[in-house]
Amino acid sequence: MDLSIFLTAEAWISLVTLVFLEIVLGVDNIVFISITSDRLPPEKQHIGRKLGLFGAMLMRIAFLSVASFFVHMVTPLFTLDFGFWSHGFSVRDIILLAGGAYLIYKGISELHSTVELDDLKEEATSGKPGGKRIGLPQAIATIMVMDIVFSIDSVITAVGLADHLIIMILAVMTAVFIMMLFIDPISNFINRNAEMKILALTFIAMIGVLLVLDSLGINSGIEVLDMHMEKLMVYFAMLFGVIMELIQIRYKTNLKRWDERTEDED
Repeated sequence: MDLSIFLTAEAWISLVTLVFLEIVLGVDNIVFISITSDRLPPEKQHIGRKLGLFGAMLMRIAFLSVASFFVHMVTPLFTLDFGFWSHGFSVRDIILLAGGAYLIYKGISELHSTVELDDLKEEATSGKPGGKRIGLPQAIATIMVMDIVFSIDSVITAVGLADHLIIMILAVMTAVFIMMLFIDPISNFINRNAEMKILALTFIAMIGVLLVLDSLGINSGIEVLDMHMEKLMVYFAMLFGVIMELIQIRYKTNLKRWDERTEDED
């Protein structure tokens, strides 16, 4: 391992750039981990999130270690031609199609359950915390498998931006450690506020739709650092939605305090 590369400014620029991109491209992963860990028993949610991120980190490092394989992942295995639409499916496309379909199912089913108050109804009926509970191994396995879908674009981006494996691995590890610091407060905030949870589930479903469209070769063809413009637009829409929800939550909190203050004065 040649550590002399870190004596060059190019190596540090590549490292910082990759860390930033890994965090940006990891937004959907953080949201998915938050939703998945919410199905764990409360006392296991913290360790589930950390182990999930750690497993995701190991998965990405493994991918980077066999980066040459990704060159063949975009080679078409077979082609479907219906006249009006033709597309050659590669390993990458198949993975994106399966993962995207699962995200659509996961987002819509959880969204329906949240809107219909299924968990609250079950809790009122049985007297126990409502909602389908999963075990820690199942949660970690689900997060690691889905990270294959989430990490394809980021790994391809890393391979394209950096020439040295050590820089890619350090970028992934740094990004994951940063996400570990914020995963608990983000997850708790999402699951504590119904509006944020609904927004997060909608985001998950939309990412699933984009992955399916991408796997079918249906996109604008405009790319920024190998990230499709459509995905960036969804990210910006998500950010705008979060800001709006934060403003509304702040407004409701201030309104509640004002009502309590008014009642005390009366």
